[in-house]
Amino acid sequence: MRKALAIDIGGTKIYNTIVNEKGEIIADVKKQPTPKTFDEIVCAFKSIISQFEKDVDMIAISTCGAVNNSNDGILGSTGNIAKGYPDMDFKSLSKKKVFVENDANAAAWAEHIIGASKGASDSIMITLGTGVGGGIIINNRLFKGKSGAAGEMHFKMRTDKHRKCTCGSYDCFEAYASGPGLKRTAQEISKNPDITTYDVIDGWKNNDPMMTEIFNKWQDDIQQGLVGLANLFDPEVIVLSGSMGEFVDTDLLTVNVNKEIITTPTRVVKAITGNYSGMIGAALLAMGAGSDEGYNG
Repeated sequence: MRKALAIDIGGTKIYNTIVNEKGEIIADVKKQPTPKTFDEIVCAFKSIISQFEKDVDMIAISTCGAVNNSNDGILGSTGNIAKGYPDMDFKSLSKKKVFVENDANAAAWAEHIIGASKGASDSIMITLGTGVGGGIIINNRLFKGKSGAAGEMHFKMRTDKHRKCTCGSYDCFEAYASGPGLKRTAQEISKNPDITTYDVIDGWKNNDPMMTEIFNKWQDDIQQGLVGLANLFDPEVIVLSGSMGEFVDTDLLTVNVNKEIITTPTRVVKAITGNYSGMIGAALLAMGAGSDEGYNG
């Protein structure tokens, strides 16, 4: 059975492990802080690969940032990683095949093959955390778009330039549905500039009226985004993942989304492949697990 050395790189941490073609993690998961400079990131990759290269058939990298359709390069900086990272020559890291995919796309593929959207030909996965990531599966294939950048969740929620988004524009879905989006909703409703997401979640769990109002407004904003996505893509399943996704009431969202959409009914569910879904999905894609390498091109 083929195996891939799977590496997941984000703005703060790098994980690595070995994954087989069933999507099973068959080695210890290692973690280290993401280095601050480009040269140090290259060294970290080379160090990881040199340790495990002989034991695997290929290298599969799940990364922050949009990835091109040839799966060997980054299309642009993500802003939370060292300057120069988009210029990484991934192919030079190993003599074996090196495959690269965006972390949200990889996670969506993991859910599609072995997770919460398994068996659904059309699905969307949304990652709710510090930002909002997304991956779209259409007809059992990962939808990448003309360049590889499809799935970015930066569509507009309103038009009056109410909130600046991390992308530089205003009022994107991310500015409302993310953890920082919840904080900004809390600040607006409570008039307390020092309120945190932890305050909201703790208060909501304890049935505090104001914190419950804030939480419900945040969940309503997520709902409106899902309505738009469901109308555009008509998915069988919408999967929610990420650190903030665990708090969302998916049963309620399923009911409310289906009340508003004009397409056929969908389901909103929670992801089940866990924190290492990016590595699992990247490995499965690298090994062609699924259908026709899993791509739309």
